[in-house]
Amino acid sequence: MKVAILWDLDEDEEGNVQHIAEHGIEKHDVAHVFDHPVGSDTSDSSQRPMIFGYTSDGRYITVIFQEIDDDTVYPVTAFEVPEPV
Repeated sequence: MKVAILWDLDEDEEGNVQHIAEHGIEKHDVAHVFDHPVGSDTSDSSQRPMIFGYTSDGRYITVIFQEIDDDTVYPVTAFEVPEPV
């Protein structure tokens, strides 16, 4: 899924970069999952789209995002989740 990813400034304490960092996730992890998704769903709490995939170091994460347009997404949050069985 090749998309442009919108990021807030790294130093923006209220931005998406800092928010995902609180969960131990970095921008390159999110980009890797968008490039290699293994599943998708809709978030129960926010009703936003979400994708699942493995980071380059093997962690299974979900990325909840907002679709800006057909080619652009804004990651809202990302965090590790249990692998599907």
